[in-house]
Amino acid sequence: MQYGRKETRLYEMIPGALVWFTFFVAIAISIAKPLWAIYGIILFDLYWLFRVVYFLIFVIYSWNRYRRSIRIRWFERLKSEKKEWGSVYHLIFLPMSSEPFAIVEETFRALISSQYPKDKFIVVLAGEGRCEEHFQSIAKEIAKRYGDAFYRLLITVHSDNIPGEIISKGSNLHYAAGEAKGLIDRLDIPYERVIVSTFDIDTVVHPEYFSCLAHTYLSQADPTRSSYQPVVLYNNTMWDSPAPMRLAALSATFWLLTELARPDRLFTFSSHSMSFKALVDVGFWENDMINEDSRIFLQCYLHYHGRYSVVPLYIPVSMDTVLAPTLPRSLVNLYKQQRRWAWGVEHFPYLCHAFLHDRAIPLRSKIYRLWLQTEGMYTWATAPIIILILGYLPLLLADDVVKETVIAQNAPYILAWLMYFSMIGMFVLGLLSFFLLPPRPERHDPYKFLYMVAQWVLLPVTIILFSALPAIDAQTRLMIGKYLGSFNVTEKARKDH
Repeated sequence: MQYGRKETRLYEMIPGALVWFTFFVAIAISIAKPLWAIYGIILFDLYWLFRVVYFLIFVIYSWNRYRRSIRIRWFERLKSEKKEWGSVYHLIFLPMSSEPFAIVEETFRALISSQYPKDKFIVVLAGEGRCEEHFQSIAKEIAKRYGDAFYRLLITVHSDNIPGEIISKGSNLHYAAGEAKGLIDRLDIPYERVIVSTFDIDTVVHPEYFSCLAHTYLSQADPTRSSYQPVVLYNNTMWDSPAPMRLAALSATFWLLTELARPDRLFTFSSHSMSFKALVDVGFWENDMINEDSRIFLQCYLHYHGRYSVVPLYIPVSMDTVLAPTLPRSLVNLYKQQRRWAWGVEHFPYLCHAFLHDRAIPLRSKIYRLWLQTEGMYTWATAPIIILILGYLPLLLADDVVKETVIAQNAPYILAWLMYFSMIGMFVLGLLSFFLLPPRPERHDPYKFLYMVAQWVLLPVTIILFSALPAIDAQTRLMIGKYLGSFNVTEKARKDH
């Protein structure tokens, strides 16, 4: 993105301006016309209750699809239904920074446990130059233990301070993809027969993931025009994490489950897969971008003039929750992680600029994509604040005349009942979360399940502190031109290592 241009700066200001305008209007009406504000808050809470019901329907639908998918022996189905499967290779990118060896090795052990033949795997372990000494020591040990297990193991080191780049996972992947392209060209493998999977270094794949991915890929009419999004779980450290980290991780999983049920809304998120041909066509991941996971979908969407989509995979990959050696550091890291995710608001000016200059994309598609981007970021930042804080402001500021009205006297009860009904949704999510948990480690007592139940009472607090506030922070930064500038790597720790 070319920052500093007047057109782009105007687009960058819009999301944050909408958020702050909403807060200003809500406060102003609460002061000047508290009765109007009371009606507005009740209507908004009623609307949000419908959103909760809507959310639950899609969560339950995707959860059922997920439960069915993990029971399927995908490799057997692949061999019986797709005769051409043997020509499909998996190119797996594992970018890393300063993570410990135990985390890297667990990821490689999961790859080795995959049902898909490992002689069809090209694995790229992509390190950063700023951590080169640490990376090389790990890469050497990984090559020693697993170098002969795959068709190829490619180890790359991304240099620092390359002009035009920012410190980010995307810049590392951009460099690694160029190296991988050179290898694939030398091996003379058709790009259409290479499926790319991009994982964080702590990603543990389901044993049937690559078989399910290959089956889905070969089932598409044009597999190179789609990305493939699995269910993202955070089970690696779920039992060891404090409650706020567990709630944030589970919330991300449930949000993704709703999106998987509506593929027309899907963006790629975190771990995902795509055709190598599409990756080459768009010039790899952008190297000046924080959220490369969702941006790569938009790069393809724009390159193919809207004829690109995301296909859901109801099979999981698992990663670490935010977990540092101390609770305060964990909370700070959680806030930074959520702010980094919320920095996806940078896609809004990118889309506005692109849509203005690309007449090949249908107008309806442009409007829909901009609506999804705007509505998602806007409600992320505003809805929790309006419901849990500003919703009670007009009741506090109303004068005696307003307080004597029927609606003012009944408003607290109406809002309370709407909240109670919304809490049913929270109860359902809490129940479903138990079916997504990994087995309890022996080092945890059985009563830990009680904490897993009780943690949901913290949701109103965590959704403000570690969801709404980071989103407001990100959108405000973009609005005033104070860009994040670099990718904040989430610290990873394991209590069993």
